[in-house]
Amino acid sequence: MTDKLNELTAAGVAVWLDDLSRVRLSSGGLDQLRREKHVAGVTTNPTIFAKALSDADEYNWQLRDLAIRGVDVEEAVRMLTTYDVRWACDVMRPSYDGSAGVDGRVSIEVDPRSAHDADKTVAEAKALWWLVDRPNLFIKIPATEEGLSAITDTLAEGISVNVTLIFGLDRYSAVMEAFLTGLERAKANGHDLSTIGSVASFFVSRVDSEVDKRLEKIGSDQAKALRGKAAVANAQLAYERYTEVFSSDRWKALEAAGAHPQRPLWASTSTKNPDYRDVIYVEELIAPGTVNTMPESVIHAYADHGETRGDTVTGSYDAARKVFTDLESVGVDMADVIATLEREGVEKFEASWQELLDGVSKSLKAAGSGNGAPNKAAKDNAKAAEKAGGA
Repeated sequence: MTDKLNELTAAGVAVWLDDLSRVRLSSGGLDQLRREKHVAGVTTNPTIFAKALSDADEYNWQLRDLAIRGVDVEEAVRMLTTYDVRWACDVMRPSYDGSAGVDGRVSIEVDPRSAHDADKTVAEAKALWWLVDRPNLFIKIPATEEGLSAITDTLAEGISVNVTLIFGLDRYSAVMEAFLTGLERAKANGHDLSTIGSVASFFVSRVDSEVDKRLEKIGSDQAKALRGKAAVANAQLAYERYTEVFSSDRWKALEAAGAHPQRPLWASTSTKNPDYRDVIYVEELIAPGTVNTMPESVIHAYADHGETRGDTVTGSYDAARKVFTDLESVGVDMADVIATLEREGVEKFEASWQELLDGVSKSLKAAGSGNGAPNKAAKDNAKAAEKAGGA
């Protein structure tokens, strides 16, 4: 029987899991995915943690201890989430060691409420790096305008970064510039560049969701024919920019000093429209040196019926540009699409973070009262958080 995920890995795509929970860790499920499904990394976000904390009794002992200590909810959230991420880093350590530090990474996100405060973002990134204390950690920082300087400053401290919530090409170029500047400063600060990793999380399916909504509103046959094309075209053109930047003399100087490239990571790759193939955002974005982070359902779907047809990105650039030209011709303002997605992306993660805080707050109170069921108090909050977020 063909190992389709192995074929995908051989084509240059690192398979990462977009999920984490203590149940997955304690059951050995994450390690099983690493060993049997070629999963080489893990991404998390506030929505994932809100759901994880509401669904499992595995957190009860820690919640009781935190309640006894009288910690506030902000500290409790950090203690709970960093515990899971540290554990996941240990599970993924063989992938990290086996890839010379490229894969085996686990991401934890800074408080999304700080997305527009660079100084606070950097301070929290440093605190999380210290708390988890694992070399294969990634600190997730949103790619807002203010986040760009935070990305540079964090990398300059020798801290590995997953840049998240990238939707547009110009912002992606700015992210790569922030990465290069950060590594140059890290080198000047005496850090070993070979230990610093980074990915740039370029969101995919949400682009189609927003563009398709606008195409439906326009309503013409020409507009409807463009449904389901924007997201892949956008990511393909991002890869074109990636290849240009990481073949430059500036990059080669950093590479000679031991640096690893900042790989494009395709995020939000579950299909939101049931009319689309469930693995379309994997099959159509196969290219060397990329990462695709998927919910477990998509990993299993690809293992079952995914098709690895070689590089499906390089050479597609002219066709992708035509998609953008056609979208403009029917009245879709892609600049407004990107601005909308970035604003809503930050808002959704802020909402998920608040739901997480609310759920943990109720769980702490329940644990402190000794009723033995702190997680039940968070379930309603997690439902709203799950609706708010995504990869």
